[in-house]
Amino acid sequence: MGTLDQPKYCIDKMAEPSFGGGVERAGLKGGAGKWRSRMKWKMSALVISSALLTFGSAAEAHGLWFAQRGGQLALIYGLGADDLDVVKRIPNIEGVKAFDSNFEPIEASIRAAGPIVVTDTDAAATVVTAVLQGGVFSRKSGGDWERGGRDEMPDAERAERTKKYAVTLQAPLEKPLVALPGQTLQIIPVDPIAANSGSRMTFKVLFEGKPVAGVGLINDLVNDPDAEPVKTTADGTASLVVRNQGLNVLRAVFHGPSDDKARYDSIEHTATLAFTLAHKPE
Repeated sequence: MGTLDQPKYCIDKMAEPSFGGGVERAGLKGGAGKWRSRMKWKMSALVISSALLTFGSAAEAHGLWFAQRGGQLALIYGLGADDLDVVKRIPNIEGVKAFDSNFEPIEASIRAAGPIVVTDTDAAATVVTAVLQGGVFSRKSGGDWERGGRDEMPDAERAERTKKYAVTLQAPLEKPLVALPGQTLQIIPVDPIAANSGSRMTFKVLFEGKPVAGVGLINDLVNDPDAEPVKTTADGTASLVVRNQGLNVLRAVFHGPSDDKARYDSIEHTATLAFTLAHKPE
């Protein structure tokens, strides 16, 4: 169980929830939580500050990311070495988009290919993105997370909605990465992508296009999901070592305010950024 210091940020309005078919929640067990926040409306923005939220450790948050499978770009859902069933989650996947080097849109789609989900694009893409609506889950005191909100479990100690975001870089960036449509929480490289593992890079976390402080960021969701997160500073940045001479999957987790207090207390946003460092010639 860990305590997450919630950052200060401004938003205009949270989007209305939209869900596909039901899915099972995995990997967010244990720990008790209390959401304490002070909210103040100013103009049309909501300012939330000095909020503390106690959950199961952020290292338990499953993620959505892209990786090569059989020479194709696949969409993966899991945690560490756990590669869970993505095919059954297709109804909940939205916002599959691709972009060229100028961040102009390219037609993109996903399809089931046996036990995996692969991405098809009409042209070579520099960036590909996706969003998974995770659903609403509640937990009674001392119990496990179960699917459903407070309307279905009124005696729940905590209820939350989950959303997963994935961005992959499929070619060298010719210009700095921008806030991409549909990526409510997004990790952006501030520095050029390093050529070698062990190099230190600066990354920025955006929430609704704005830098957000106090968000925990890890540098390898696949191989070291239990790593101690590095918190973003006041400008939304954090410095991390690039861990792998191959696939790198960074993950950020941010607990934002609820847009439906009657059903859930908060929204857990989990974002990944995947990129690959080239290996030596064979």
